[in-house]
Amino acid sequence: MNKQELDILLTLSFENYSNQRCLSNKTGYSLGLVNRCIKKLSESGYLDGEVRLTDKAEKLFAKSRPQNAIILAAGFGMRMVPINMETPKALLEVKGERLIERLIKQLNEVGIEEIYVVVGFMKESFEYLIDEFGVKLLVNPEYTAKNNLYSLYLASEYISNTYILPCDLWCAENPFRERELYSWYMVSEVLTEESDVRINRKMELVRTREDVAGNKMIGISYIFEKDAADIKKRIIELSKERKYYGIYWEEALYKNYCMILYPKMVRDSEVIEINTYEQLRELDSSSGQLKSDAVSIAAKVLRVKENEIININVLKKGMTNRSFSFVCHEKKYIMRIPGEGTENLINRQEEVEIYGKISKQGICDNIIYINADNGYKITEYIEGARVCDPFLESDIRKCMKKLREFHECNFYVAHEFDIWRQIEFYESLWRKEASFYKDYIQTRENIFSLKAFTEQHIDRKTLAHIDAVPDNFLFMTDERGEEDIRMIDWEYAGMQDPHIDIAMFCIYSFYDKEQVDHLINLYFKEGCERMIRIKIYCYIAACGLLWSNWCEYKRELGVEFGEYSLRQYRYAKEYYRIVRKELERMEDKKHA
Repeated sequence: MNKQELDILLTLSFENYSNQRCLSNKTGYSLGLVNRCIKKLSESGYLDGEVRLTDKAEKLFAKSRPQNAIILAAGFGMRMVPINMETPKALLEVKGERLIERLIKQLNEVGIEEIYVVVGFMKESFEYLIDEFGVKLLVNPEYTAKNNLYSLYLASEYISNTYILPCDLWCAENPFRERELYSWYMVSEVLTEESDVRINRKMELVRTREDVAGNKMIGISYIFEKDAADIKKRIIELSKERKYYGIYWEEALYKNYCMILYPKMVRDSEVIEINTYEQLRELDSSSGQLKSDAVSIAAKVLRVKENEIININVLKKGMTNRSFSFVCHEKKYIMRIPGEGTENLINRQEEVEIYGKISKQGICDNIIYINADNGYKITEYIEGARVCDPFLESDIRKCMKKLREFHECNFYVAHEFDIWRQIEFYESLWRKEASFYKDYIQTRENIFSLKAFTEQHIDRKTLAHIDAVPDNFLFMTDERGEEDIRMIDWEYAGMQDPHIDIAMFCIYSFYDKEQVDHLINLYFKEGCERMIRIKIYCYIAACGLLWSNWCEYKRELGVEFGEYSLRQYRYAKEYYRIVRKELERMEDKKHA
């Protein structure tokens, strides 16, 4: 049977036949097509002379009946900032009902009791569903590093006559049915540039070109038994490849740029995906989940009502914090919300002190509000600004010039960023007994053996940025139309040897030794003494261990930084060896 015949048979299974015109209206197919389908179904023994289902049809429905459902609810829901700090997306309340509870109830209504929920972020929040609805929880421990393809991999053994759905949907009417006859994927009638799939004339779901809008992807699908084996195999294969860690599970549905599932198109108002604070507010302005202290603070600071804070959009997730932009009275701002475990990493009172020193010096971004108690910060959004490209020569030259000028201001604050103590401090935050790295004890011993040499060659200490990485150099245009550079994110700043900032720039950029030496030369226009250069190598080694320890702490909190953490540990080991070789050469020269 083709899709049209299956749709006619499905429609007749839910409603008694009255006439072909009614069938045409229900299915959207022409009268001629409906007539041909009825004729073919009758000839095949699925319909009798009264256009009623035969025993053969009933057996087909019994075989293809939906058996279970998999709800994907492991993700962090970054775009829900600022309200996802306390509540996973699946547990947001809309019209007095939690999203995931409504979906489970709708599944139950059509007889589906076997429901698997894949959880990760705030997984404990879902435990009550076991008692209340009898669901089974599957835990994705890698939800921070991998997308929902891996979540579905963990549940792949259960795929057969199965509904698969995301947790962030609000369905006006029940999208699930007691009867299904084929595999399908739900899309909206709305076309959007965010989608890369569209329904073609053959009623297939095919990939679009980059410049062509596609049908909005809803995410609900039904996997029929006969397609399950191929899809499971594809999911397992893709989930093993690192390059697919960040993709959605739908990638497993494509063969030669075409989905192997039929499309199921719905009106945009029937199923609403809630990805952002704005979408939730639009759907249910009275939702209790809209009560966000971040939005309340922004409104209070700007002396407006909360509903005047609009166009809320999450920014790229930072390594320490989360931030979102918003508009108020046609002016754009950025609000920072501290990330996981930040209260153990940052002294916000010291940060406030630093901004007090530099905020009027044309060095940093424009601060509207900063709170030493909770770490919230509001700054003006700079239109057209961009961050430094660490592989663009003109950019790094300007950044080193800016960094040198800042260091020469000789700002003083009352606290120091002691790199050696910080290494030990981050280590003390680990809940586990030892590092993830087997040779950590030896590596740590090697790094601390460089401490005496490093401190011996410190000429002076001044306010250092500490986190002077390319992303924290903001290129902008000033009021005169001239290019200006501002340094942002001063959370770790403190008194220290200013040359540590050069090392920080290098290791974040993943520079090799040739690039490191080039950056040092750009900072020291007058030339860099050999001992100073070796000292910077020492800082690269020490800072590599510092941020590796930092990453180990964040990893325990469920925040994974992938390659970054591994590369930092490599810097610790490799630059220790580089320093030892440099010092040995100097010793050999002395005795030559």
